[in-house]
Amino acid sequence: MRVIAGENRGHRLKAPPGIVTRPTTARVRHSIFSRLGSRLDLEGLAVLDLFAGSGSLGIEALSRGAAHATFVDSSPVSAATIRRNLGELGLAARGTIVAAEVRRAMAELAARGERFDLVFIDAPYRDDFTAEVLDRLVDLKLLTGQAWVVAEQYHRAPPPSGRFGDDLTRVSVAKLGDHRIALYRRANGPESHGEPR
Repeated sequence: MRVIAGENRGHRLKAPPGIVTRPTTARVRHSIFSRLGSRLDLEGLAVLDLFAGSGSLGIEALSRGAAHATFVDSSPVSAATIRRNLGELGLAARGTIVAAEVRRAMAELAARGERFDLVFIDAPYRDDFTAEVLDRLVDLKLLTGQAWVVAEQYHRAPPPSGRFGDDLTRVSVAKLGDHRIALYRRANGPESHGEPR
């Protein structure tokens, strides 16, 4: 895996060793950031990378100008890999790693008053609780007023539905191989610095 664009373009990323992971492929990452790039200026954004694995999505956002990324993964091996990737790219000061189960981590972030302009969700295909995560993002007030959320799912999984639909609007959906990539925008609340272009 390599960083696709930005200040760290071309740099290799380590994958977590010894555990089963599903790294987001370069093709999928390119599609995600192409879709975001036509809608959103990443410069200065606060990013949340859930089920982070190697941290490739959050690191790609940092390379493209995001101010800070918080990486959440329950695996200590993944957390160590993300820490190594950030260190090797000189991004350690712009990343926070939370090695905890996603639900618990989100509650802790909310308790600290954290809010995010861009969130990546890449839940395990065999335990896809994307809809619950979307609900929690809204319920815990983890999103800024005009936040964007990217949800990556298995293409045959049912599209998520839940309470989040009152706050998040799905603005784009695409199928890439076995992946379905959906972009959501929070269209209410106060303005944030994550303005659409």
